[in-house]
Amino acid sequence: MQKGMNSNHPKPGSRITVDPIRKLRDVKAIKAILTSKPRDLALFTMGINTNLRASDLLQIKIGMVRDLEPGDELVLKEKKTGKERRITLNKTVTTALRGYLDGVDTDDTAPLFQSQQRHGHALTVPSVNRLVKQWCRSINLKGNYGSHSLRKTWGYHQRMTHKVDIPVLMECFNHSSQKQTLTYLGIQPEEIKSVYENEL
Repeated sequence: MQKGMNSNHPKPGSRITVDPIRKLRDVKAIKAILTSKPRDLALFTMGINTNLRASDLLQIKIGMVRDLEPGDELVLKEKKTGKERRITLNKTVTTALRGYLDGVDTDDTAPLFQSQQRHGHALTVPSVNRLVKQWCRSINLKGNYGSHSLRKTWGYHQRMTHKVDIPVLMECFNHSSQKQTLTYLGIQPEEIKSVYENEL
């Protein structure tokens, strides 16, 4: 290997894939360690309860969510696609947001998820990536995790825990095929295996 090269850097044309958090007990464990960190708890909770990318979570302003109640919609324009997204927030999200915003004394135009080092500036995607890795390490979770794990966790549990149909999730993720959605969520091998366990 040449001097100065990063051995962990992906080869040209390859993609780094991260895992969803597959077990609900691990989701609860992470929430438990974040109870004393309202910003991080709100970020984690919102990330795994919506299918927003980290880049979209980080462009949310305080005023966009401050007064939202369960069932209300958050409306924003996706950074990646430029399309308008309407996300219905559940009670878990609004409760976490309220617990966080009660202790935040900034105006409605400020970023919702702010850096603690750079006051008034939004967190960055690499920062969220580091946070997610740190949270998963702190509960000894094996696998590859990053900012995208939040979105994948939402999709994984919509399918595996709540039994949402794949065509619905395809629409949510804007995927072009069911296979793409299954591969993205990393659940295809599990579902195929389960089919062979059905007895006649």
